[in-house]
Amino acid sequence: MHTALIGVLGGSGLYDMSTLEEVREVHLETPFGAPSEVIVTGRVDGIAVAFLARHGRGHRLLPSEVPYRANIYAMKMLGVKYLVSFSAVGSLTEEIRPLDMVIPDQFIDMTRRRENTFFGQGAVAHVSMAQPVCEAVTEALARAVTSAGLTDAIHIHRGGTYLCIEGPQFSTLAESLWYRSLGASVIGMTNLPEAKLAREAQIAYATLAMVTDYDCWHPREATVTADLAIANLMKNAGHAQKIASAAIRILGTERPASIAHSALASGLVTQFQDIAPAVRERLAALLPPAD
Repeated sequence: MHTALIGVLGGSGLYDMSTLEEVREVHLETPFGAPSEVIVTGRVDGIAVAFLARHGRGHRLLPSEVPYRANIYAMKMLGVKYLVSFSAVGSLTEEIRPLDMVIPDQFIDMTRRRENTFFGQGAVAHVSMAQPVCEAVTEALARAVTSAGLTDAIHIHRGGTYLCIEGPQFSTLAESLWYRSLGASVIGMTNLPEAKLAREAQIAYATLAMVTDYDCWHPREATVTADLAIANLMKNAGHAQKIASAAIRILGTERPASIAHSALASGLVTQFQDIAPAVRERLAALLPPAD
């Protein structure tokens, strides 16, 4: 089995990593099915990395069709401790402009159709999501912009709330205005339940949200379309590659501690001895070893 310290989830416009060396494809099957795509492992400056295209090669999967549990479980099987997510978003505020990037620190979950936990059916866990992203990984992403020499090329916003909708349709005007009234900063379709599952898997998670549009609330700017979003994403794809590589170097060198790494210490309710063998097998990559 190949192993990796850092995982990268590529979203719209980021379907591979050009900086990976010693590239291999890993085919995994998890208790929750197969991941979105073959996982590509390799090294960036000697640091072991696993890359997964969230929507599959050729962008074949709707946000609601992404096998989030399989994706995160597969990363856990590979030994990933830090997970960096790249996602396309719309802006819900005037000051966050298309082609800006945001490192959100909060989420609002408006999804309806997605399995959002590994637990249940014989094992109960309630992990804290008060601080849903890892501060160490967000810090690495922010520093990566500087170390990649991109401070003059892009405008980065630290903090803010990512509101996740089900999709695949974009918002109505009434919805967009409502989301703004909730205080959300950006809107997307993929970071939940991804962030929740990463926390259950005790993987430190953060996202770099690449802004493509103003959704549909802005009275003067164009309403979002798929063509507009993809066109702006491709303008930022090269920057995203550089930021990913720089963040990998930071995390791989420093290997910071994270609250995520011990999330189940206080979150796992069912005692190990009370978990049936079949359930233990299903959750083997997540559960602590037996005493």
